[in-house]
Amino acid sequence: MASKEGGMAFSRKSYKLTSDAEKSRVTGIVHEKLLNDYLHRVFSSPDHGPAAATSRKPLNFQNLPEHLDQLLHVDDKEEEESQEQVEGRLGPSTVVLDHTGGFEGLLLVDDDLLGVIGHSNFGTIRSTTCVYKGKWIYEVLISSQGLMQIGWCTINCRFNQEEGVGDTHNSYAYDGNRVRKWNVTTTNYGKAWAAGDIVSCLIDLDEGTLSFSLNGVSLGTAFENLSRGLGMAYFPAISLSFKESVAFNFGSRPLRYPVAGYRPLQDPPSASLVRAQKLLGCFRAVLSVELDPVEGRLVERESAEWQLRGQPAVLLALVHIFQHFAPLLCEVYVVEAVLVSFLLGVVEAGSPEQAQTVVHHVLDLLWLFMEDYEVQDCLKQLMMSLLRLYRFSPIVPDLSLQIRYLRLTIAILSHEKSRKFLLSNVLFDVLRSVVFFYIKSPLRVEEAGLQELIPTTWWPHRSPREGKEEVREETSEERLRRRAYERGCQRLKKRIEVVEELQVQILKLLLNNKDENGGEASRYIFLTKFRKFLQENASGRGNTPMLCPPEYMVCFLHRLISALRFYWDEYKTLNPHTSFSEEAYVPPQIFYNGKVDYFDLQRLGGLLSHLRKTLKDDLASKANILIDPLELQAATMDDLDEDEEPAPAAAQVPRTAAVSLMTPRRPLSASEKVKVRTLSAEQRTREDIEGSQWNEGLLVGRPPEEPEQPLTENSLLEVLDGAVMMYNLSVHQQLGKMVGVSDDVNEYAMALRDTEDKLRRCPKRRKDILAELTKSQKVFSEKLDHLSRRLAWVHATVYSQEKMQDIYWLLRVCLRTIEHGDRTGSLFAFMPEFYLSVAINSYSALKNYFGPVHSMEELPGYEETLTRLAAILAKHFADTRIVGTADIRDSLMQALASYVCYPNSLRAVERIPEEQRIAMVRNLLAPYEQRPWAQTNWILVRLWRGCGFGYRYTRLPHLLKTKPEDANLPSLQKPCPSTLLQQHMADLLREGPDVAPSFLNSVLNQLNWAFSEFIGMIQEIQQAAERLERNFVDSRQLKVCATCFDLSVSLLRVLEMTITLVPEIFLDWARPTSEMLLRRLAQLLNQVLNRVTAERNLFDRVVTLRLPGLESVDHYPILVAVTGILVRLLVHGPASGTERATSVLLADPCFQLRSISYLLGQPEPPTPGTALPAPDQKHFSLQSYTDYISVEELAQVEQMLAHLTSASAQAAAASLPTSEEDLCPICYAHPISAVFQPCGHKSCKACIDQHLMNNKDCFFCKATIVSVEDWDKAANASATSSAA
Repeated sequence: MASKEGGMAFSRKSYKLTSDAEKSRVTGIVHEKLLNDYLHRVFSSPDHGPAAATSRKPLNFQNLPEHLDQLLHVDDKEEEESQEQVEGRLGPSTVVLDHTGGFEGLLLVDDDLLGVIGHSNFGTIRSTTCVYKGKWIYEVLISSQGLMQIGWCTINCRFNQEEGVGDTHNSYAYDGNRVRKWNVTTTNYGKAWAAGDIVSCLIDLDEGTLSFSLNGVSLGTAFENLSRGLGMAYFPAISLSFKESVAFNFGSRPLRYPVAGYRPLQDPPSASLVRAQKLLGCFRAVLSVELDPVEGRLVERESAEWQLRGQPAVLLALVHIFQHFAPLLCEVYVVEAVLVSFLLGVVEAGSPEQAQTVVHHVLDLLWLFMEDYEVQDCLKQLMMSLLRLYRFSPIVPDLSLQIRYLRLTIAILSHEKSRKFLLSNVLFDVLRSVVFFYIKSPLRVEEAGLQELIPTTWWPHRSPREGKEEVREETSEERLRRRAYERGCQRLKKRIEVVEELQVQILKLLLNNKDENGGEASRYIFLTKFRKFLQENASGRGNTPMLCPPEYMVCFLHRLISALRFYWDEYKTLNPHTSFSEEAYVPPQIFYNGKVDYFDLQRLGGLLSHLRKTLKDDLASKANILIDPLELQAATMDDLDEDEEPAPAAAQVPRTAAVSLMTPRRPLSASEKVKVRTLSAEQRTREDIEGSQWNEGLLVGRPPEEPEQPLTENSLLEVLDGAVMMYNLSVHQQLGKMVGVSDDVNEYAMALRDTEDKLRRCPKRRKDILAELTKSQKVFSEKLDHLSRRLAWVHATVYSQEKMQDIYWLLRVCLRTIEHGDRTGSLFAFMPEFYLSVAINSYSALKNYFGPVHSMEELPGYEETLTRLAAILAKHFADTRIVGTADIRDSLMQALASYVCYPNSLRAVERIPEEQRIAMVRNLLAPYEQRPWAQTNWILVRLWRGCGFGYRYTRLPHLLKTKPEDANLPSLQKPCPSTLLQQHMADLLREGPDVAPSFLNSVLNQLNWAFSEFIGMIQEIQQAAERLERNFVDSRQLKVCATCFDLSVSLLRVLEMTITLVPEIFLDWARPTSEMLLRRLAQLLNQVLNRVTAERNLFDRVVTLRLPGLESVDHYPILVAVTGILVRLLVHGPASGTERATSVLLADPCFQLRSISYLLGQPEPPTPGTALPAPDQKHFSLQSYTDYISVEELAQVEQMLAHLTSASAQAAAASLPTSEEDLCPICYAHPISAVFQPCGHKSCKACIDQHLMNNKDCFFCKATIVSVEDWDKAANASATSSAA
C-alpha cells in the first residue's frame, strides 16, 4: 500500500532484501538477524509463546505475508454456519427494527434502523428477529425519560394508539417512567429510569422467565410462566409516546452490560474480532520496540517515546499490518471492541501528555497507511462510539468514566487533520456532539455515590410571614450540619470542575484558528457548523426530534463562554490596542451588513426586507452600504407572495448574506462606495470573516459612532453573537425549570416542620396518631436527604458562582451591544429582538434563580449594571424604532414594571440621568388608548404604593392565611415608593394645558370600562352559582373577572396619586377642564361605592362564595382606594377646593350618604317589609384593619363623614325643585348650563366637555360644534323679553 502523506512513497520493491555470498550478509540497513528478531517480535503468535531462536523459522519480507496469513487464519465457514443455524432464533442474522411491517402508529426510525423516536400518541415497533428457545438479551439506550414500555411480544399481538407492549396477552413490558411492569395488568416494579440509562431486557425461554436490568443492576424477575411451545416466539418491542427516543443494541455493538449465560440476538463478528485483536497486538509491538542498527539490537520503548523515524523495516511492517487491519477498522463492532478499548487503555496508562502523544502516533499511522475513506469511516465510528459511551455511562463518585472518555476525545481532536475532518463531516452533521459538553444529573443519588460524598444533608428552615419566606435564626446543631453539607458540596463541585475543564479544552480545540496548515482553520469550520446548529434550533426550524435539548444547551453555553473568553483575552495580550473580554459587545454593523445570518429572526424594526427598503438611504449615508435594486425587487415580490422567473446569475445571491459592501478603514465619499461579492456562511473564507488590509470583514459598514479600533478577532464576535442567541433559544427556560428542585426542597422542609410540630403537640396517649406522624416524618426526612444531595448537584452544575458570572457577563455584553446600537439612530431597528430579550431574561435569572446560595449583589459592578439596564428599559419601552412583534414591546413594559417593584432596581431607575427619567415618566403619562395601558398603570401604581391611604400592605389582609403560589412575584414585594419619580409626574402634569386632561380622561375611561366589565361578569357568576343544577364557572372567566377588579383598584390608586400630587387639576376651576374632570370622577366614585357597599348586594354574595380565581376580590382593596381619593378631596384640600368637591359630589344623582357611613361599619337601616339582618352578621369597617390603617387615617375618615353629613343636610334644605325640561337631556342629572354654536342645542357643561374630549360633532344634529357658551335660563328669558 502506498503512502499519501508527507510527499513520500514507500513501495515494497524499494526495501526488498538481497543476499550476496561474497559479502557479509547484510539486508539494506538492517542485518538479517536483527530483521528476523524484529519481525518475530512484532508478528509472534500468542498461541506458541516465545520460542528459542534456533527453533524459529527465519522471517523476512518475502515470507512475511505467508506467516501473517497463518497468524490471522480463522475458520470463517464455521462462523457463518453458526450464525445462520442458531437454535432458538428465527430471522435475519443482522437484527434491526422492522420498519416495513412490524410497527403501529407514526415513528421516526434512524438510518441504521436501531434508533426510534415516537411521533404519535403511542407508537409501537418490534425487531426483525424473534426467539423461541434459550436465553437472550438486548439493550435499550434511554435517550429521554418519558412514557415508554419496553419488552417482548409475539407476532400475534395487536397494538393501537392506546395499547402498546405489555397491554395485551403474550406481551410483557417494563416502564421506568411510572416504575411499573405490564402484562394486561400492571404492578410496581424496578426503579425509575433517566435519560442516559441503559435497560437490559433478558428472556429465559428454558425456564419461562423474563427480567430486566438497569445500568447492569438486576431489577429481579418480572414475569414467570411465559407461554412457550409451538408458534410461540418473542420479538423485542417497544411502545413510546410522542417525542420519546431510544436506541437499540441487539448485538451490533458490544453490550455494555453482558450477562453470563445470555446471548445477544445478533452474534458478534467473532472472526473479525480475533483478527483485529491479533493485528492490534502486532501494532502495539511496533509501538513498543525500536530497531537500533548501530548496536544491532532491539530496544524496548514506551509507546509515548516511539517515533516514526522512516526506517524501512518499520514502515514495511506497518504496511503489512494495515493491509489486513484497515478493512476491519471500518466495522462498527471492531472499532468499539478493539480500537476504543486500546485507546482508552492508552489514556488510562499514562499522563494526558503521554496519552496524547500515543494517540497522535496512532492517528498519524492511520492517515498514512489507510485510504482516506477508510480513515474517515473509522474516525466516524470512533467518535460515535465515544459519544455513546460518554452519554450512557453511569455517574460514579469520582466521575472517572466521564473523565476517561473526555480525555480520549481531547487526544483525538488535538490531532489537526482528524479534528478538521470530524468538524467538517461528523461532529455537527452526524453526531449530536453537544452531548460532550453535558453533565447529566443523577436521578438516583445513591448510585452516583453522593451519599458518601455528601454524608450530611441540610436544607434551609423557613417560616412564612406576610407572604414572604424569612429565614429564621439557625441553631448550633443546624449550623454544624450546614457547614458539613457545604463541605460535601464543595467536594462535589471540585470533581465536576475537572469534567468541565476537559469540556472547555474540547471547545478550545474547535476554536483554534492557528491550524491553517493544509486547509481552513478549525475555528472557521466551527463557525459554519455552529451557525447551522443555531438555525436548526431557532424556533424549532429543524427536525423537532433533532433539536438540542435545553439541558444540553445550558452546559454548551457555559463551556463556550469559557473558551470564548480565553481566546478573547489571549488576543488582547498579543494586541494591546484591542479590548478585554470584560468589555465585550457585538458591534451594530453586524446586524445590517449581511455578513452574519440571522435566518428569519425578528428585528426590532420589523422584517429585514422592510427595513432594507425603508432605511436604504440611512444605510448609504451612515454606513456606506448600498442595497442592490435587484435584491429590493426580489424582497418586494417575496412580500407579495408572487412567483417570478429565476434572477440572473449575478443577482442570485444567497439569502444568508443578502447585502454587504466593503467599507475600507479610510473614509469613503459617496462616489467611492464599492460593492463586493456576498457569500453564504458555507462559502466564507477567513478573509471574508477577519478582513484584510482594505476590507473589514464582518465589520464592514462601520457607522461613525463606532470606534475604529477593533475589539478582537471578528470570528470571536460571531461566536459571541451565537452565544447570546443560544441563551435566547432555550437556556433561560431551562434555568427556570431547574429551580423546581429547590422549590421541592422548600415544600418538603415545610411539610417536615409541620409534622414535627404536630408530633410535639400530639398527646402521648394517642399512639396511633403518633405512629402515623412518625412514619410521615421518616418519609419526609428521607425525601429531603435525597433532594438536598440532588440539589447540591444542580447547584454545582447549573447555579454555581462561576455559572452566575457567565450569565452576568452575557447580560453586560447585551447592555453594551444595545447601547452601541442605540447610538446609530435609525439603524438600531436592524438589531435582532433577542438581544433585548436576553438582557431582560438574564437579569431575571440572576435575580430569581441563583439565590439564596449566591446573590447578584456580590457581582462586580452590580449597581452600575442595574442602572444601565434601567436606562435601557426606561428609554426603549416606548421607543418608536421598536415596531417588531408585540411580544418584545410587552416584554420591555413588563420588565420595567417588575423593575420598579424592588428597592435596588427602583433606586437604579432613580440614578439614571434626569432627562431620561423625565422622558420615561412623560411616556407613562401618555393617553392610555392604543397601547398596553394596564402595564403602564401598574408601573405608576408601584411608584405610589406605600404612600396611599391604607396602601402599605404586601398582601391583602384576607389572604394572609393562604400560601402564595410564588412569593417572589413582583406583586408580593414590600412597598417601595419613589418620591423622586412622583415629583417628575407632578411637574409634567402641571407642565402643559393638555397633558393632565388627556391622561386623566383616558384613566377615567379605562376605570369606567374595567369596573363595568367586572360588574357584568360577577352578575353572570352569581346567576350560575344560584342555579339548582351543578355548574362549573369557566376558570378563564374567573381570571378575567379578577383582572378587571385588580385593574379598577389600580386605576383608582393612580387617581389618588394624581389628586395628592396635583390637586389643582381637579380643584382649580380656573383650568378649563377641572370641573369636567371632577364631575366625572365624582360620578365614578359614587358608582363604585353604591355597587360595593349596598347590603346583601351582588358584590357581597360573590365575595362570600370565595371562588378559586377570585381570591383578590374583596371589600378592602377597592374601598380604601376610593376612601383615599375622597379624603384627599374633602379633608386635605384647600377650603375653596373642598367646597367645590363637596358640591360636585353631592350634586351627583348617584350620591348616597349611607355608602360613606358603610366605611365605618354603620349598616344601612332595613327598609320596611324586609327581613332584619342576622345578629351575628359581620359588617365591613375600616376600623377593623388597625394593622393597615393608622389612627390618623381613621380620624380623617370620620372627619369626612361628619363633613358630608352636615353638607348633605344643608344641601337638602336649600335645594329647589327643578323641572324636567330644565335638566340636561343627556345625563338627566344636572341642569342645562351650556349651548352649542352654531346649532343651538343644549346640555350641561359636564356632558359637553366630556364629549368634546373625543368628538366635535353635536349630540343631536351631528353638526360641527364651533364653540360652547354658558346658558342661564333666567338670563336668557330676560334678554329675550328686552329684545321683544
